Amino acid sequence: MADQYAYSGDDKRPTEIPAIRWEEPPEGPVLVLLDQTRLPAEEVELVCTDASALVEAIRSLAVRGAPLLGIAGAYGVALAAVRGFDVDEAASALATARPTAVNLAVGVRRAQAAHEAALAKGGDIRQAAAAALAAARQLHREDAEASGRMAEHGLALLDELLPGGGHRILTHCNTGSLVSGGEGTAFAVALAAHRVGRLRRLWVDETRPLLQGARLTAYEAARSGMAYTLLTDNAAGSLFAAGEVDAVLIGADRITADGSVANKVGSYPLAVLARYHHVPFIVVAPVTTVDLDTPDGASIEVEQRAGHEVTELVAPQVPVAGAEAGGGIPVAPLGTQAYNPAFDVTPPELVTAIVTEEGVVSPVTAEALAEVCGRSRRVAAG
Repeated sequence: MADQYAYSGDDKRPTEIPAIRWEEPPEGPVLVLLDQTRLPAEEVELVCTDASALVEAIRSLAVRGAPLLGIAGAYGVALAAVRGFDVDEAASALATARPTAVNLAVGVRRAQAAHEAALAKGGDIRQAAAAALAAARQLHREDAEASGRMAEHGLALLDELLPGGGHRILTHCNTGSLVSGGEGTAFAVALAAHRVGRLRRLWVDETRPLLQGARLTAYEAARSGMAYTLLTDNAAGSLFAAGEVDAVLIGADRITADGSVANKVGSYPLAVLARYHHVPFIVVAPVTTVDLDTPDGASIEVEQRAGHEVTELVAPQVPVAGAEAGGGIPVAPLGTQAYNPAFDVTPPELVTAIVTEEGVVSPVTAEALAEVCGRSRRVAAG
């Protein structure tokens, strides 16, 4: 079950409503999400009291972004455990809510494993639930710390590749604090450049069909006081041709063992443009996004979303004449079929570098990725 809390944006001041948080009101623990489908028109919180509500929030993109999905999945398992629901059933539903984003399953497994380990040691149901919640909170903290380290590594890489500052960075989809326990992935690097006076311009792809760039990245850039400009996805080529892009920074939803990168659809064309125009194409993602069990890009299950996201236009919370409540304005003839993959896959040879919290992988090879993942495991074990 989910409820909504609305906050007025009349004062126009930046807010610091977290993308996700755990709360324990008198009526029982809940998971509170900033509903990203309602941004930037209004800031509304979605209150989930069970895993099924969280599954729906994930599928509807109320909560999204690879690192945040991992955190949400872990909290979802804890929520099921604390409220006395079937933990394995909840974990299964959560892990498969979006198939491409590997972090979601990683987060779910981590909390589920903590729950099982507590029971195996003789703990009671309450102790097992507490263990699941502790695992979720630890993952949340780790992601915040990883975000800061990725920003440091990414800024150092930009300064190495583009000495002199004045970076003009093109980004796609949304990779800021709305997708992370910290300040994000690719956006965090651009934000770090902004804070030290080395960001000249952030070019923001609108990111069709759901406009995560226009709605969310522009929202975060404005709140951060960054110099940014919004462009349609199909204007990127002319921007490259004009020599206005110094680097491309994107996030990732899954990175396979060979370094193939699944990210929001539209990322692959940017990689091709970047290669032709000799512009660095940089992927920023935590080690939890690297999936060494998936050998290559062809093995990734790419989520296919509903056609109406392409054939209709929807403006959340903005009344439009001719649009049904909760529906969209048709922009194609009735019955038009739409091809609507949520992600595309960029091969490793088009990726200049992958920036993780454990360091930079460049050139991108299977051996280098395996080494950085091994380094992360050694740090965790230590």
